[in-house]
Amino acid sequence: MNSADTENRPANRLLDETSPYLQQHAYNPVDWFPWGEEAITKARAENKPIFLSIGYSACHWCHVMEHESFENDDIAAIMNEHFVNIKVDREERPDLDQIYMNAVVALTRRGGWPMSVFLTPDLKPFFGGTYWPPKARMGMPGFTDILNRVQTVWKDREAELMQGADELTSAVQEMGQVRSGEAVLDESLLTNALQELIASTDTVDGGFGEAPKFPHPMDLRVLLRTAQREQNEDGLRIARLTLDKMAAGGIYDHLGGGFHRYATDTKWLIPHFEKMLYDNALLIPGYLEAWQITRVPRYESVVRESLDYILREMTQPEGGFYSTQDADSEGEEGKFFVWQRGEVEQLLGDDAELFCVCYDVTAPGNWEGKTILQRIMSDNDAADKFGLTFEETQSKLAECRDKLLDRRQTRIAPGRDDKILVSWNGLMIAAMAKAGAVFNEPDYVLTACEAYSFINENLCDENGRLQHAWKDGRARFAGCLDDYSGLIDGLIELFLATSQPNYLEDAERFAKEMLRSFQDEKTGGLFFTADDHEQLIARNIDTQDNATPSGNGLAATALLKLGRLTGNQDFENAAERILKLLSGQMAHIPLVSGQSLIAFDLYQGPTYEAVFFPGTDDEENDAVRSAYRELFLPRVLWVEATEELQSSESLQPLLADREAIDGQPTLYLCEQGRCELPVSGVEKIQARLGVLV
Repeated sequence: MNSADTENRPANRLLDETSPYLQQHAYNPVDWFPWGEEAITKARAENKPIFLSIGYSACHWCHVMEHESFENDDIAAIMNEHFVNIKVDREERPDLDQIYMNAVVALTRRGGWPMSVFLTPDLKPFFGGTYWPPKARMGMPGFTDILNRVQTVWKDREAELMQGADELTSAVQEMGQVRSGEAVLDESLLTNALQELIASTDTVDGGFGEAPKFPHPMDLRVLLRTAQREQNEDGLRIARLTLDKMAAGGIYDHLGGGFHRYATDTKWLIPHFEKMLYDNALLIPGYLEAWQITRVPRYESVVRESLDYILREMTQPEGGFYSTQDADSEGEEGKFFVWQRGEVEQLLGDDAELFCVCYDVTAPGNWEGKTILQRIMSDNDAADKFGLTFEETQSKLAECRDKLLDRRQTRIAPGRDDKILVSWNGLMIAAMAKAGAVFNEPDYVLTACEAYSFINENLCDENGRLQHAWKDGRARFAGCLDDYSGLIDGLIELFLATSQPNYLEDAERFAKEMLRSFQDEKTGGLFFTADDHEQLIARNIDTQDNATPSGNGLAATALLKLGRLTGNQDFENAAERILKLLSGQMAHIPLVSGQSLIAFDLYQGPTYEAVFFPGTDDEENDAVRSAYRELFLPRVLWVEATEELQSSESLQPLLADREAIDGQPTLYLCEQGRCELPVSGVEKIQARLGVLV
């Protein structure tokens, strides 16, 4: 639809919504409704089926279906006459997305966005799919034909259709419950997961499975943990293979930093070009932990470049992190990110050949006549080829990247979805805080603090309960499990990075609310929605990782940390109940259980609370801090004692009656309240930490 069409067409109800995705559809000829009572009441009063369309602003095929079908006057006329049409942003309403995606998967054995589902007026699904072209092509049915067929069946065979809807709804309700039986909570879960992950890896190009390839950040972190536990070189090798291939591939933005959503090919070259806050929030800790294990400089660079991208392009002035950036600009997927050889040569002059050889820039291109940058030659090999020193090569390539980035910034950028989601912000707060602590970068930690301040001030209601989304000064939608579990984990990492007790105290407060409102007393699992949430056709207990960690797995992780830090056994008991519920899933399908296995690794232990009391010599204190930061110790919770902390009630079990010995830096190492004799002095502390690796 061109601008003239938009100006001459009246806006529909979506114009008043906060979601950029919904606003993109505000001038469609379709009589769209947002999800709510108005639409549902209309469907029931007129006995019309509902057409529910769910997508998100960075979704390429969502834009395609809009342009092809929702901007088509003839198709819109059919939709408006025979259906009540509801448009939903999956990022604003993950509760709806989760339920109706289960329906689509039950019907078609596959899912994706845009999601297209037909519902009865009682909100029960009876038919659905994903993207449909306007007319049948390439084996896909046409959307026009589907609309006409559904309308005919609704008119002529309503009773039969309603029976099918009841059966599908029962299946959706069943899919939202835990189905695996319990397994024994012992180390065999981790051993089996390691073996399954190794067996599932593409040993040539990294990653798990065939194209399209997704990053699987939680599974990579499980590999790092289990490989360390069992001193398994294969586990570490294949984790590094995937990390290396992704960092070299087109899925990584070599100029601006950060990762695109996923690769459409096996070699990580061709991405789906959208960038999501959560992908980067989850990959950053993986590269950070790999750096702690290996000290490979490239892993540190990926972490810093990705965080700098978030600071530069995805952080709002008031604090808080934006959600996504589109794949498309100027109506073309990837246009903002790709290059022509001639343009590169013009910009880089004498250094163009070096850059082009290193980053696969050729005249024919490597994708649709253009080049997606990928790293195909190392600095060492390039130095040999061009007669340069290693340092000269690095410097020249850095200058080239800066020049290209500057030029790219003059292009028309992809759209950005600037709503703030608590769940994804919690993930990025954790990543920022952890990286800031490891690399001793105060700006990263400060940015994480400011993001939480924004959430605390703008996304907590008068009762202290979380809202899910914020946009244009409005906080909307009740917080779901992912909001609580993600933010609690982020707050714990903020506390560990800053030693400020308010972050731990707020984590406790939200954890108590999470258990009060979301816990299933019968199973110990946590529902995705609170007990007073809008009544939908199903209330799910979400246990499997998708693009983001399962809410139950992340909740178990956070509750275990919180219980160890505060001595509150209720938190640990709640985590144990979750892990018992998920034990069968961890045993039988570990590839969807990464976050739960990370939690179980903490549970299985040995997990230590390490309390560090600084001495009188600042250099010695810094030496101890550096020794800890540079080690991969995923089962150590490091707390630096301060005067402020020692007055906090939450920390009394950890800090009471302890101090630095003889003015020397002193470490108290405890496991579930059972403490070793304190270790004092830099060398002794370094030696003790080294044994924990």
